[in-house]
Amino acid sequence: MGEQHRVVFSPSGLSATVADGTTVLDAARHAGADLDSTCGGRGLCGRCQIVPSMGHFDKWQIDSTPDSISDWTSTEADYTGRRPIVGDQRLGCAAHVCGDLVVEIPAASQVHKQVVRKSVDASGFEIDPIVKLHYVELPKAELGDELGSLAHQIQHLIERDFGVRPSTVEPRVLPQLAPAAKRGGNTVTVAVRRGETITAVFGGYVDRAVGVAIDVGSTTVAGHLVDLATGEILATNGVMNPQIRFGDDLMSRVSYVMMNPGGEVELTNAIRTALDAMIGDLVTDAGLTRADVLDITLVGNPIMHHVILGIDPTPLGQAPFLLATDAAVDTTAAHLDIDATNASVYLLPCIAGHVGADTAGAILSEGPHRSTEVQLLVDIGTNAEIVFGNAEHLLAASSPTGPAFEGAQISAGMRATAGAIERVRIDRTTLEPRVKVIGSDLWSDDPGFAADTASLDISGICGSGIIEVMGEMFLAGLIDVDGTIRSDGPAKTPRVFADGRTFSYRLFGDADTEDGTAASINVTQDDVRAIQLAKAALRAGIDLLCEHAGGVDAGAIGSVRLAGAFGAHIDPLYAKVLGIVPDTPVDRVSAVGNAAGAGAVRALLSARQRDEIEATVRDVEKIETATEPRFQELFVDAMGFPNTVTPTPNLATETELPLPQPKPEGASRRQRTGRRPRR
Repeated sequence: MGEQHRVVFSPSGLSATVADGTTVLDAARHAGADLDSTCGGRGLCGRCQIVPSMGHFDKWQIDSTPDSISDWTSTEADYTGRRPIVGDQRLGCAAHVCGDLVVEIPAASQVHKQVVRKSVDASGFEIDPIVKLHYVELPKAELGDELGSLAHQIQHLIERDFGVRPSTVEPRVLPQLAPAAKRGGNTVTVAVRRGETITAVFGGYVDRAVGVAIDVGSTTVAGHLVDLATGEILATNGVMNPQIRFGDDLMSRVSYVMMNPGGEVELTNAIRTALDAMIGDLVTDAGLTRADVLDITLVGNPIMHHVILGIDPTPLGQAPFLLATDAAVDTTAAHLDIDATNASVYLLPCIAGHVGADTAGAILSEGPHRSTEVQLLVDIGTNAEIVFGNAEHLLAASSPTGPAFEGAQISAGMRATAGAIERVRIDRTTLEPRVKVIGSDLWSDDPGFAADTASLDISGICGSGIIEVMGEMFLAGLIDVDGTIRSDGPAKTPRVFADGRTFSYRLFGDADTEDGTAASINVTQDDVRAIQLAKAALRAGIDLLCEHAGGVDAGAIGSVRLAGAFGAHIDPLYAKVLGIVPDTPVDRVSAVGNAAGAGAVRALLSARQRDEIEATVRDVEKIETATEPRFQELFVDAMGFPNTVTPTPNLATETELPLPQPKPEGASRRQRTGRRPRR
């Protein structure tokens, strides 16, 4: 088995016993410690920096010495990431455990709670919950009465008073019947599922049945506590998906499972623990208890879906991307290690190996299958899910956009937390920028901006800001159609500066600061390329579905709906400027928020909605972009801003597009378009 060492992480006090030579990052994962990493432990992001603590620690009975951690590594020596390694800090992915060790995780290396911007709109359908409450008054029993068992009496009274006769009582409820009747003075309220099974009993009169709808995203998990009778959202909560410590994107998590025996169990335990904690927080916020939760619905992409159920996700990481099941799944909270004794759990059906229950939820919410007009529904994330069509024919696909839209692979990219730049405007004449950050309502050119943001760490750009700065740089003539930051930029503004063989734009910070100053936030040529690759993959998937639908013209699309936490905050105009979506009139392009979560709420509140989505997904035509030869051609066409080959007459009427500019002197006649996407 090899030598084992104990590692304790402060300030949390979490610990793990790991084999000699384990990286500190892997030890943190085993311990469940809050240590950030967005590059999957490849020594690129610099976010997993830790401080080894030396000395004798009575609290943990550990002697932590310099010999307890490996010497400085070549990975650390060669590291050139944006966040410098300072002082005694080490890269957690490069430093290895050689003995019992105490490790401090600095605040900057912790995965802070994300600003979760997932709200739902679940209206326009009939509430018909799976679980309903029924109050009954039991007759006072006298010796010699032939009333039958408590279970029989309750079943009879429900049938008499409500016209529903539950045929069974869950065995775990049987021991609770007599105590509940005693507490309620011979009255009880029972929960009946689908009119057939008694799933819970409460003493006395209870008038509120609640359920929880949860959208399990790869980055964030959003939950909503809902009144099953009225549809009222009683509480909402959002947390980071703890699996992010195993990798920023889904494929890196699958790779973790492939390379680490038992890794699938770690992923399952991490997300189940998060779900359990979220439900506890939701009921506490609403002044209820876990026993009050009677039903739970879950949506998520195929990998999240399988991991929650304890199914090995590795078949979804390689062709032919086989699902263990694409059907809806009914189970119990207890089966998923969730402390909600009275709750059943319903997972919406999946559609294909890369199109999951979250897409089914979005379809249920936005209703392209109920529409006569053609609808394009795009849930933008690490993998973008695309649905195209109407009541006559629906097509669905997933496109490998990667995590660039969410800030990964971007030099100054960060998650949507306080201090992140989320809005950008560039003056067309002076080329000076102004920005808005999360946590302040002021633009940076407002005199009160500095005071209003004094407590914020403005250290990067989140997804919506990345889209806007790219669009603004293109509209201002700083970026060519092919995505090249122009080499004549320095002659126009000191904010454009030479950066190796390419050029960068200083978005935040003084224009004349030294290159690479930590206080400045720059947009590099590699950043532009990363966004080009992401948006081209998404657009190629959209165009591929249009072709399969018979070549629908952009002007014939009735509505374009951008869903998800990221899609909900994209300005539709900038989505068109970059060519993320077709040239449909901008007034038909809208952000619809967390459509997947809204679909989960619908499924929570209506048996008919569950039946509807189960029937609908069976008829969806699945298009696998990985095996479509045309996808690569469409990808190359989509690399340009807004598009290399497709005209944009609508966009030309909606904003002032830059005039064509001659290539700067010395520029290559053949511009690099970047590499093609890989899953």
